[in-house]
Amino acid sequence: QVQLVESGGGLVQAGGSLRLSCAASGDIFSVDAMGWYRQAPGKQRELVATFTSGGTTNSADSVKGRFTISRDNTKNTVYLQMNMLKPEDTAVYYCNAAITARIKGIMTHLQYWGQGTQVTVSS
Repeated sequence: QVQLVESGGGLVQAGGSLRLSCAASGDIFSVDAMGWYRQAPGKQRELVATFTSGGTTNSADSVKGRFTISRDNTKNTVYLQMNMLKPEDTAVYYCNAAITARIKGIMTHLQYWGQGTQVTVSS
């Protein structure tokens, strides 16, 4: 069974920083894409930043220059360094990954979501 476990959310004042982490665990063969999405109250879930299966990164225009995505492939972990946070960054942040893993003895490629971590930015 594959799990994504997120950490690092919290409450911060505008202009502050937070670092989110997401670690994938299980009988993993490969992590093909991994990144972060967020969902604010009353809004649809949106891409924040992600590593594609080709190794490139995509990020939302609203976070460029403020957020940095990085990863440690040896730990199947992705990070999101968030600087110069704004109240409009307040949301639940979700880790997402496309993973090939052995599930009940069968190599399976699936997309997984973490449980979400709350980020609240006060003005």
